[in-house]
Amino acid sequence: MSLEMDGMDDEIERLRSENRRLEAEVARLRERNAAHVRLPQEGQRTSGADVDLLFTAAEKTRMPQIVTDPNLPDNPIVFANRAFQVLCGYSAEELIGRNCRFLQGPDTDPSDIAKVRDAIAARRDVVVEILNYRRDGSTFRNELYVSPVFTPEGHLRYFFASQLDVTRFRTEEGMLAESEARYRTLFNALDAGFCVIELRFDADGRAVDYRFVEANPAFSRHTGLDDVVGKWVSEVVPDLERSWLDTYGKVALTGRAVRFESGVVALGRWFEVQALRIGDPVQHRVALLFNDVTDRQKAESVLRDTARDRTTERDLVWRASRDLLVVCGFDGLYRSVNPAWNGMLGWSAFELVRTSFSDYVHPEDKAAASAAFEQLRAGQVLDSLDVRMLTADGGYRWVSWNAIPQEDHFYGAGRDVTERRALEEQLRQSQKLEAVGQLTGGVAHDFNNLLTVIRSSTDLLKRPDLPEERRQRYIGAISDTVTRAAKLTGQLLAFARRQSLTPEVFDVGRSVASVADMVGTLTGARIRVVTDVAANRDGRGNEVPYLIDADPSQFDTALVNMAINARDAMDGEGRLDINVRRASAIPAVRAHPRVAGDFVAVSVRDTGTGIATADLDRIFEPFYTTKGVGQGTGLGLSQVFGFAKQSGGEVVVESTLGEGTTFTLYLPREVGRSVAAEDDGEPEPLADGHGTRVLVVEDNQEVGSFATQALRELGYETVWAMSAEEALTVLSASPRFDVVFSDVVMPGMNGIDMAREIRHRQAGLPVVLASGYSHVIAEQGTHGFPLLKKPYSVEDLSRTLRRAVNRAGAAGP
Repeated sequence: MSLEMDGMDDEIERLRSENRRLEAEVARLRERNAAHVRLPQEGQRTSGADVDLLFTAAEKTRMPQIVTDPNLPDNPIVFANRAFQVLCGYSAEELIGRNCRFLQGPDTDPSDIAKVRDAIAARRDVVVEILNYRRDGSTFRNELYVSPVFTPEGHLRYFFASQLDVTRFRTEEGMLAESEARYRTLFNALDAGFCVIELRFDADGRAVDYRFVEANPAFSRHTGLDDVVGKWVSEVVPDLERSWLDTYGKVALTGRAVRFESGVVALGRWFEVQALRIGDPVQHRVALLFNDVTDRQKAESVLRDTARDRTTERDLVWRASRDLLVVCGFDGLYRSVNPAWNGMLGWSAFELVRTSFSDYVHPEDKAAASAAFEQLRAGQVLDSLDVRMLTADGGYRWVSWNAIPQEDHFYGAGRDVTERRALEEQLRQSQKLEAVGQLTGGVAHDFNNLLTVIRSSTDLLKRPDLPEERRQRYIGAISDTVTRAAKLTGQLLAFARRQSLTPEVFDVGRSVASVADMVGTLTGARIRVVTDVAANRDGRGNEVPYLIDADPSQFDTALVNMAINARDAMDGEGRLDINVRRASAIPAVRAHPRVAGDFVAVSVRDTGTGIATADLDRIFEPFYTTKGVGQGTGLGLSQVFGFAKQSGGEVVVESTLGEGTTFTLYLPREVGRSVAAEDDGEPEPLADGHGTRVLVVEDNQEVGSFATQALRELGYETVWAMSAEEALTVLSASPRFDVVFSDVVMPGMNGIDMAREIRHRQAGLPVVLASGYSHVIAEQGTHGFPLLKKPYSVEDLSRTLRRAVNRAGAAGP
């Protein structure tokens, strides 16, 4: 047990000394106050010249002082020196003309206020300690001296007030009382024995006796002695060994603390003791913290008697073990190995001893082994480390190591796990194949349904003499189906963390409020939707919004997906809570450790049936669903998972069968940023191209042909390049284009790199990107270029190009 409270008496004595020093300082400040400004005695007359001197002295002194005028309404402040302004934090302009009561607050004692008011009403001196508030809201304790100033004719002219800040004085008093209370609590609660003794020395400076000054309740339990306080040890233990007196005497004289174990024959006990000098050296006082370790000493004696037998047993284990056993220094050199090394890896002790551990570790595993060595050097036990170890025939075997550090070396045990690792790898491959099969099967199923609608609609459109109303219906069905297909691929990309996001800084609380009404419509009238956005305050107490930097539309989609999942779990009836709060960490989840940081946590809690424990690890898998056939694709929660990961956050689920489920989305909070500007409301451009010159960059033959043909029909002039390199060549030869429209994923240079090169060469030429999937966009963003997501309509393409051209024209050359 550590002597953490051994210096308690020193601390108390230090606080008492500081208390005495503060009292002396207060007295000195009071004297200095009187010396700087001689306040008029009660009833004393003061001339105009004296008043001027009073103001001049108050301005020069470092003592905070103010003057109020009782002849004006509400007795306002008419003068405040610089020291008072510094004390309260207000400028002279903010103080002049106001009554002093504005410095008071809810914690100011009304009786103190009454004393000041009574003195002012009676025109007499007053000294009172009062609590005031600074401009920043912090408080200070103020010893206030108020004295009236009269004219030679006996008329009250001013009230002169001088302040003494005693905040630290009062704080130190409280600290002293708290320290003494804490000491007494620890003193009585300690399980270990504790006492304070006072040594007595002979003329030669040798300790001859000591008196017990204090002893805690545990003292009796550890020693068997009662009522020792005030008694000398020669009375209590007459036959105490001389060594105890010599040891304590040395501590009292030198001040060097000691820790030791020794026995008291007269008591028949063995003690573990820590001794420390306390108080002034002339007091010869020593604090003792001790434990009765008699039982442990007996057990150790028995262990010593059997140590010889156990050494023999250990040698047998060393020789017979099938696991690798090693004694290795922290320098990495083998000191001793058991025979199992020869049987498992083919190395003899002669070959291994004094060689380096890392020489036998697979190159790809050396970093992990090096980290394990650092862990052992830090005194930590190595629980498990799987590395590949070199065999004598040039191969490798997987060995799982455990190790315990000891002084300058460690003891390690390694077990051959080669077969286990092979089986685990086979299992992982099997799971991957199963997941791919499930994914492709789900995609095929859903896309076949969508393609069926498209195929049927196109077949019907081929029929002659088809009524216009039906033709429009079939065209609408094709358009709607394409939209659903785009949503399906978007959810797949979200799970894969490869969707092209458009992040911006937005207020989560506002987004939750705007989506809440739509959620209520989706869930139905029998489900009560309750939203709660907890107050979020900055360091100054001001309420601030919950800001994140993410794709707002994907955030809304994730929130709706969680709400729909909750609705289905409640079978259309129950309560749905959407909460927004601030979090300081993401809890450990799915084998990931706890992540500390500043996050916004959005929770969706339902009162549904809950999720079985066996299903919790699978709910975010694409196409996995517990719903019936046709009741869901199983991609909603996958989208939530992918959005959270791609936005730098996490999604956590907690569930109890029969009670409900809570999904919590953690996203990094933005600090020092502002909400992105809303759309400026510019009118939608006309679909007509008006001769706008477009360089189309698309490597896909069908898409490139369709885009150029569609743009020409809308009035654009187009040139088609099938690679980024070709596009740059065209621009170099003929820089006459108004806008470049490019795919992102292309062989060779991708669209983003090409756009950045165009920005470097021709800063005023706008570039619009198009992509349905790009790992480059998913990982790096669009670098500020407009992005048109595939599949896109002809109207969207024309609108985006016209907007890019108009904005480039508005920006000027």
